[in-house]
Amino acid sequence: MESIKELYRIGVGPSSSHTMGPKKAAEEFLDRNKETETFRVTLYGSLAATGKGHLTDQAILSVLGDERTSIVWKPEEELPGHPNGMQFEALSTDGQTMDVARVYSVGGGAIRYEDEGERASVEVYDMPNLLSILEMCEDRGITYWEYVEQCEGPEIWDFLREVWAVMEAAVERGLNTQGVLPGSIGLKRQAWSYYTKTKLSGADMQQTGLVTAYALAVSEENAAGGTIVTAPTCGACGIVPSVLHYLRHSQGVSENDILWALATAALFGNVIKQNGSISGAEVGCQGEVGSACAMASAAATQLMGGSVRQIEYAAEMGLEHHLGLTCDPVDGLVQIPCIERNACASSRALARAQMAILSDGTHRIPFDEVVQVMMQTGHDLPSLYRETSTGGLAKAYDARRKGCACIR
Repeated sequence: MESIKELYRIGVGPSSSHTMGPKKAAEEFLDRNKETETFRVTLYGSLAATGKGHLTDQAILSVLGDERTSIVWKPEEELPGHPNGMQFEALSTDGQTMDVARVYSVGGGAIRYEDEGERASVEVYDMPNLLSILEMCEDRGITYWEYVEQCEGPEIWDFLREVWAVMEAAVERGLNTQGVLPGSIGLKRQAWSYYTKTKLSGADMQQTGLVTAYALAVSEENAAGGTIVTAPTCGACGIVPSVLHYLRHSQGVSENDILWALATAALFGNVIKQNGSISGAEVGCQGEVGSACAMASAAATQLMGGSVRQIEYAAEMGLEHHLGLTCDPVDGLVQIPCIERNACASSRALARAQMAILSDGTHRIPFDEVVQVMMQTGHDLPSLYRETSTGGLAKAYDARRKGCACIR
């Protein structure tokens, strides 16, 4: 598996797969065609279907230049390697193709070239799945975060310290910003309202209210194009920071505790990314919000003093109970239902951590098997439920807006 530095990426929203990935691909293509005056970029499948709402074109044009770049949209055509496919062409003055690259945005801001020989991943972790990691940790009496440190080196803590600082800043900005989010829906920010009302509420409302407010804060920052951390994606970026921010202030845990929890979360996210997928376009929202819930569940259980088996159980439940979750963003925006899903998954992550702590960590279906089931379930989902905005809630919203009496 690759470094967790490839999982936690600091960048701007609203989408890691539709804005961060294409922007990175454009930067790399420009770097090898610095003298080219004209470019053509063709977007396929999910990138074309929801690209305008996700600002894919703006991300690419910000690199290649809007005056010398044409973008072709082909939502009905999909390249063989991934639903998020794109083709970059460098054109001569007479319109001839001088250089071409086919690239896939595979989730979390990561990209993969059609010719795998162009990009060799650096393997940092030598164990292929969570079971082998768990058994090794038990045998050696170490924690998940200690395994991360052994593989990544002590410098990983400086990286995670920066990640945590960006996460906290996103929470604070989101809590202190009001107004309407950009885009066609006219969706009002809610984090400030939830936070203010929760502070005035009784003790029984504090956990749900605060975690909800924190998740909304980060997700709304992402939707507004603010700086966030993919955890593991932009669309699910509010879940891990909201859970950790809540526990940091409610339990008074140290910064080191938080960094260890972030390392634990990333290890589980890495396993999902390696053996499954974190791409909504490939497997639906179970790969984004489900993965983030698993990561947050593991991190919370770590902070609560859970054993390696209890942590694995919490993560397993966090992913298992999001199986089949569709990706159906209204108008192609990372707003409805994405923002509320972050809040719901954050509360679920805390509940799963508490449930795991009450148990001895024994359960029937291991985390690795749930990852495999998630991947198979995602492939079995019809494409309209995998980030195309042509099914599910997106279709319902569009039908109601057009005055249709029913959805067929």
